[in-house]
Amino acid sequence: MAIYKRGSIYWYKFTFNGEAIRESTRQKNQHTARQMEAAHRASLAKGEVGIRDKKVVPTLSAFMENSFIPYVNVKHAAKPGTVEYYTDGRKMLCGTELGSLRLDEVNDQHAQRFASQKSKLSASRINCGLRTLRRALNLAYQWGTLERPAKVTLAKGERQRDRVLTDAEITTYLAACPQPWKDAATIIRGTGMRPGEVFTLRWERVLLSGDRGLLQVSEGKSKAARRILPLVPEVYAVLERRRNEQGTPEEGWVFPSTAREGHLNGDTTKDQHAIALNRSKVARFEPYILRHTALTRFAESGCDVFTLARIAGHSSITITQRYVHPQADAVERAFTAFGNLGTAGEPKKLVVGTILGTGENCKSTDALQIVGAKGGTRTPTGFPARS
Repeated sequence: MAIYKRGSIYWYKFTFNGEAIRESTRQKNQHTARQMEAAHRASLAKGEVGIRDKKVVPTLSAFMENSFIPYVNVKHAAKPGTVEYYTDGRKMLCGTELGSLRLDEVNDQHAQRFASQKSKLSASRINCGLRTLRRALNLAYQWGTLERPAKVTLAKGERQRDRVLTDAEITTYLAACPQPWKDAATIIRGTGMRPGEVFTLRWERVLLSGDRGLLQVSEGKSKAARRILPLVPEVYAVLERRRNEQGTPEEGWVFPSTAREGHLNGDTTKDQHAIALNRSKVARFEPYILRHTALTRFAESGCDVFTLARIAGHSSITITQRYVHPQADAVERAFTAFGNLGTAGEPKKLVVGTILGTGENCKSTDALQIVGAKGGTRTPTGFPARS
């Protein structure tokens, strides 16, 4: 059939006298869309209207200036780093011949020519421009400005953040870290959170009870990034100390700062990370490696890939698989466990309620209410209550 959907809106496409006709019906109803397509076909056949002029496709520079950057400024208003990233990418792109091309003229050949012209820069810097181009083309397609987005191949050689730190390296590094990066790094290492998620952590999303607790990641790169994580003793101790030092607040930033965002950010931590590397003499690594190390350790402890994806806040296990590296002994343990099924009675169930010391056999969502010191229960601000 000639109708199809883009998002929730139906479009139609057909050929008349060798010319491709493509129109949005602006309708969500399939039957109405078919009627509009049939009416357009009939009007063309009767000669009542001519072939409609194609939409004027803007140049890359014009689209960036009038549509893309305004969108980024609004969409990522709470993330200055993201705005700066795309703004920088836009400057790189529009400073080359790419800027003068219409969106429907841009293809991967132009992208690779851009990469070649910027070959003196690092692969990460080149990919800043290419990722910005790819995002702009995809948005133009979503908004109906472009019939189809061109494929954009990223430059090779970008530094991968897949190193796993040893326990000795982590101990030495953390001992050399200045505050507040030391506390932030400890939380990343103990939870597998993204650095940006730790920087924006608020007390409303942290629950400390007895010697156990929870924290909630309320926003992130995708819906899957919103998750609830139990606290290991090291992370609990860091958060409890910070809360006491700040006068036991019920709300506000866990890592307040005089920066424009009001909380700890990448600029400050970059400097403190460099100081820690210099003091500790640990081989250079990116701060994100602390997250990679934590997630890899979770995987090595026997955590299955689906649970690990939930802990990491990944929307696809394809990403999570980077952290799972089954060795021969792990495969052997899996077969041994499989062979023992049904021979040793009911397996023991490890539930969040037990981990948190509630003494209840409860589901993960039930464990969000924690038994307090006086025997009562409370639900942290913003956390879903027990159903």
